[in-house]
Amino acid sequence: SSGINAEWPLRRGGKRPYLATECHSLQEAEKWRHQIIKEIARKVSQIQNAGLGEFRIRDLNDEINKLIREKGHWQDRIVELGGPNYHKIGPKMLDHEGKELPGNRGYKYFGAAKDLPGVRELFEEAPPQPPRKNRGDLMKDIDAYYYGYLDDEDGVLLKLEVEVEKKARHLAIEEWKLKKETGELDKELEEEEKKEREEEEKRRKELLEKRKEDDTEDDTSDQHTIAPLEVPSQKDVEIELLRKKKMELLLKYASEDLQKTSMDAKTLMGRNLIF
Repeated sequence: SSGINAEWPLRRGGKRPYLATECHSLQEAEKWRHQIIKEIARKVSQIQNAGLGEFRIRDLNDEINKLIREKGHWQDRIVELGGPNYHKIGPKMLDHEGKELPGNRGYKYFGAAKDLPGVRELFEEAPPQPPRKNRGDLMKDIDAYYYGYLDDEDGVLLKLEVEVEKKARHLAIEEWKLKKETGELDKELEEEEKKEREEEEKRRKELLEKRKEDDTEDDTSDQHTIAPLEVPSQKDVEIELLRKKKMELLLKYASEDLQKTSMDAKTLMGRNLIF
């Protein structure tokens, strides 16, 4: 490390390295850190003057934030070189001079920059939000009154309804009297009667059309009517029952040969003979 540190005395009084990682000497890193702190203090003092103008104040505020970030890089480098951790033990008075906007972490406004147009309004404290209620808290307020079941219990609503009803009735009577005096009431009655007659005529026409359609459907259905079946008379039924009875007796008592002879005879005679 002695070889590396030997080159740093040659740079004393020179410019601060652009990157903190280019420094390999703890003593030099401490020196550059103190230099940055002095620059921050000087610029924070300057920015307190509101008469500098908006543009100069904005530039100074940007420079201060840039120096604060650079100071953090040098403090990280000091830790890497075995030095103290200034993030934990270093004074932060200058950092506390600045104020961050809500939702804009890292960038701070110092001195007169906090009163710049568009910035001052953002720093105005918003009223605290009411605590959010959970489902249990909401259910505590739900009872019979919530659904309006007990609105008539105290009688207040009934009194109000009576008063409103009286006023509405009075206005309706006055309006009716005025219409009657001006003849407007008779016109309204005539219009209502005319409207009723038109509706009655419309219903009558619809009924006639419906009847015509039904008659047309009846005529069409008559053309496709199926002829009725011939119903046997009482005598035909008796003859058929007698024939079935004789056939049952024949099958029960006659031999197969006799049945065959009988059937052959029927066939020869060409008519149904029942024995």
